Amino acid sequence: MNFSHVDYSTNKRKIINDPVYGFINIPGDFIFDLIQHPWIQRLRNIKQLGLTNYVYPGATHTRFQHCLGALHLMDTALQTLKGKGVAISPEEEEAALVAILLHDAGHGPFSHALEKSIINGITHEDLSLLLMKMLNEEFRDRISLAIDIFTGKYRRKFFHELITGQTDMDRLDYLRRDSFYTGVIEGSVGSDRIIRMLNVADDQLAIEEKGIYSLEKLLIARRLMYWQVYMHKTVLSSESLLVNMLKRAKEIARKGEQLYATPSLSFFLYNEIGKDDISGKGTFPPAVVAFHFTRLDDSDIFVSARYWNDHSDRVLSDLSSRLIRRNLFAVELQNEPFPPERIESLQKKAEKMLDIEPEMVNYYVFSGKVSNLAYAPDGSSRVKILLKSGLTAKIEEVSDIFDQSFLSERIVKYFLCYPKECR
Repeated sequence: MNFSHVDYSTNKRKIINDPVYGFINIPGDFIFDLIQHPWIQRLRNIKQLGLTNYVYPGATHTRFQHCLGALHLMDTALQTLKGKGVAISPEEEEAALVAILLHDAGHGPFSHALEKSIINGITHEDLSLLLMKMLNEEFRDRISLAIDIFTGKYRRKFFHELITGQTDMDRLDYLRRDSFYTGVIEGSVGSDRIIRMLNVADDQLAIEEKGIYSLEKLLIARRLMYWQVYMHKTVLSSESLLVNMLKRAKEIARKGEQLYATPSLSFFLYNEIGKDDISGKGTFPPAVVAFHFTRLDDSDIFVSARYWNDHSDRVLSDLSSRLIRRNLFAVELQNEPFPPERIESLQKKAEKMLDIEPEMVNYYVFSGKVSNLAYAPDGSSRVKILLKSGLTAKIEEVSDIFDQSFLSERIVKYFLCYPKECR
């Protein structure tokens, strides 16, 4: 892919007024060039929280804003560590900034909707890595170190922990930013305080002992945000409706029937795209997949849904209409699985009331589960506390809140969706 037509301005020392952090700087000319790249500018048209604005109307912020915020926090973190005597070369500094800027480049429309509906076994992390490798070719291997940091292959592990860890810059930004835009104040975290407490011990990221309380608040805020925002039952309902609409469109496309969609969305609907296609072993070269993927954003889905609203297939038409008009499924959330007989009863009622075939009922009545683990001490991502003595300890050993299992045990809840007409 050649984007030599992009006009990279000579005035690259920009200052951005961010509503969360105030004025932030773009740290370097190369970072500016990457921000200007079409693959990053595309993130302006992808909402950070998908359909969460159906519940919290203010939640219309974008992946682009989040990437800039995470970039700002990474810059602050690196300057903090350097100020404490941690040796960081200019090459390492630039690579860490590039890695956090590009970490979400592989997100598709409405977050994970495509992963669950029209592509097979490909995560947004897989796509981010594919785009980073292609950008590395375009920029003549300048992103190689950033890729090693992103994938955890670089020998200095604390850089990877700044990208993906319990106190990474991604998490610090999205919690604070999502709290700001949803108005859920319980999710607000003291990102500045936590970053100022960062240090490196044994080449791993650590939090200084006096930052324990800020870290505890981060873990509690993450738990609260998951249940109040990310896994809010109406958010689950709306995103399930979106996924089922796309699944039905995919089924129609598999039959070879004519279906309106934007060209790049059509590519994914009419072709079986899987992990082999981004590794060079599939039907399509990775560059072709990247070409179509980087032309997708939220508007492709909603424009297509408006056309599908009038499609001859009753199920696709109905699901599209419900999504556009916010006529969402009813949803129940509980701690135990729903009895099979309850689900079967609702399915029979839906068949009759909606006059649909039995094989279509799973688009309307279905159950699933969601889970949340506030703190996952899985070895490499375990939070280290740097004690005043210079020794390190596990957070579980020095924090009182880990006596409470709700932080260190996975909480699972079950949801049941069905049309409101079937109540």
